[in-house]
Amino acid sequence: MQEMITFLPMNKSIKVQPGTTLLQAARRAGVRISTRCEGKAACLMCKVNVAPEERHALLPPTDAERRKLGLMLDDGTRLSCQAKVSGQLTVQVPEDPLKAAIRKHLERQQQDDDWFA
Repeated sequence: MQEMITFLPMNKSIKVQPGTTLLQAARRAGVRISTRCEGKAACLMCKVNVAPEERHALLPPTDAERRKLGLMLDDGTRLSCQAKVSGQLTVQVPEDPLKAAIRKHLERQQQDDDWFA
């Protein structure tokens, strides 16, 4: 039986087999999640967020994930390269830090332009 995974804010969904990592599912769905370690839980770049009511839809964290994330696990943060699907869920993909910085800069610039207009 396949499970439906939805990635936000892109609102892209895909059906995957249980045991598929969120990173694998994201790639199949065309959702970009940054990583440097290619799924070895070494870079911490592939963090995603899962709502409390949907955490049961992932297998428990691996030892590597526990060591890397620590208390962030309590907030629903998971490493997409390690978190394996066991049910239907929605995953929040954080904005890429570089894109976020550029967006904020452009927003400030627009506000400055509006102020002088």
